[in-house]
Amino acid sequence: MFRLQGSKVLAVEMTGDAVKAKNGSMVAYDGDMAFKKLSGGGDGIRGMVTRRLTGEQMTVMEVKGRGVCWFADRAAEINLVGLQGDTLYVESSNLLATDGGLRTGTSFTGLRGASQGNGLFTTTVEGHGQAAIMSDGPAVLLRVAPQYPLTVDPGAYVAHQGNLRQSLQSGVTFRTLLGEGGGEAFQMRFEGDGLVYVQPSERNTIAGDV
Repeated sequence: MFRLQGSKVLAVEMTGDAVKAKNGSMVAYDGDMAFKKLSGGGDGIRGMVTRRLTGEQMTVMEVKGRGVCWFADRAAEINLVGLQGDTLYVESSNLLATDGGLRTGTSFTGLRGASQGNGLFTTTVEGHGQAAIMSDGPAVLLRVAPQYPLTVDPGAYVAHQGNLRQSLQSGVTFRTLLGEGGGEAFQMRFEGDGLVYVQPSERNTIAGDV
């Protein structure tokens, strides 16, 4: 069972089951635990090859045992997401831990631009169980409805779930509107019905200044 201890530490109570977590994120445990590094984000050779081709990096460990294990990463804020057979799309750097039974993979989310032909990829988590995602500062959960599409700066994007269509818009960005942009960049647009998690800070993205 996943529970938050404060806003920056994840406590997982284990009774012989397993959990997958970001490699090196264990900060303490009690009881009897075994740790094993997984290849390709826990998806075996196929997942490792896919991630190598897409350039997405996610090193995962499996923790199995009885007791309580605590996880954290660079004092990031942690958010719990419950999955009921649906799919969570999350940036690999923002994924802290998942129930051992949840499946992880890689989803292609579009091209940055036809001229460069660079692709963007997102980690997927699907099944029944809990996932813990991280954000730089308290995450903001935004609702997308059919009549209310949402546009997000990719540097602030953390994750999304629900029946959403995602598209990329290149050219005009928030910063170029203010005269601060430089180089090709894009925005992420979501349409449909679902939830989008954003963080109150921006990471560097491969799309240039956004």
